[in-house]
Amino acid sequence: MRQEPFEVIVARHGPMVLRVCRAVLGHTATAEDAWSETFLSAMRAYPGLRAGSNVEAWLVTIAHRKAVDQVRAASRRAIPVGEVPESPGVDGLPGTGERDLLDEIKTLPLKQRQCVAYHYLAGLPYAEVAEMVGGSAEAARRAAADGVAALREIYRKDTSDDNRGPDPR
Repeated sequence: MRQEPFEVIVARHGPMVLRVCRAVLGHTATAEDAWSETFLSAMRAYPGLRAGSNVEAWLVTIAHRKAVDQVRAASRRAIPVGEVPESPGVDGLPGTGERDLLDEIKTLPLKQRQCVAYHYLAGLPYAEVAEMVGGSAEAARRAAADGVAALREIYRKDTSDDNRGPDPR
């Protein structure tokens, strides 16, 4: 059986891989770097991929590893700042910009973040998620459920804050 051209693989699965990278790393250049590194690595390994392999799961596995590599690298780098802000924004960074779902996912613990991203954003079954993050399918299901519950709580709190109205002081 002849493999599809790699360009077709990138076109078909590129958006899903980017969603996975953004779920782990947020809307940053780092997520785009992880996306690029995923496809560079995949391009090198693609000729040796067995016929009939699940290309989507294979790419998500590579994206997972590249995103984790970015997280680890970022934890080792210093973050230079001109001035220390008086009070950080809700995400630890200065400013009060609107946050979207991917920003909220980024606040979850790593295992919950990965399980939510791989199951809900990439559509992988819990058994495959468990293979990638380690542990059992039940543990992956629990981590994803805990992550979703935390996200619901964040949104519930945000909407209740919005409904309070202006501060009477």
